[in-house]
Amino acid sequence: GSRECSPVEPVADHDEATRARPVAPPLAEGHLHGICDSLHDHALGDTVYLFNEQYVVKAAEQGIPFSWHQDSGFIDYPHRPYLTCWIALDDMTEANGTVYLLPYLRAGTQDLVKHARDEESNDLVGYFGNDPGDPVIVSAGSIVCFSSTLFHRSGPNTTDRVRRVYVAQYSAEPILSKDRLQPLRLAE
Repeated sequence: GSRECSPVEPVADHDEATRARPVAPPLAEGHLHGICDSLHDHALGDTVYLFNEQYVVKAAEQGIPFSWHQDSGFIDYPHRPYLTCWIALDDMTEANGTVYLLPYLRAGTQDLVKHARDEESNDLVGYFGNDPGDPVIVSAGSIVCFSSTLFHRSGPNTTDRVRRVYVAQYSAEPILSKDRLQPLRLAE
């Protein structure tokens, strides 16, 4: 049977703003149909929260590269790792700036590391080694899921077309603000 991504659990006793909400039905039933069961069964457990979502668009012939980082590197206090689902809206190639993943063994860690701000690009960078990583070459509609502690980067888009990705990030518990009074981003 299918499980639902819709538990509603209070995350604190403060007020309505601190209540977690279920994964939005359009996500659970729309273009990500079926991903909730996989998240339950293989990655996050019985309760899954939508933490963050965004569209990432690399402009044609000028989309710049993005440095090696861990998604958890953008949260500067302890938190449980979460799952990033990187959904290709276009066919992904090295030429259009696909994502590159660096396996834990080759990165030398699966722990969160301190990231440093690159003065030139303003990127937060967490890996400074020479390993180029593995390019993710997939067709439009493919979903690549990885931990928020996995190093990844993307290349520049040198093609004459935009490169689009939808990113949805899920957590096993609401990721709260540093003061723990409200969700950091979403807690749906």
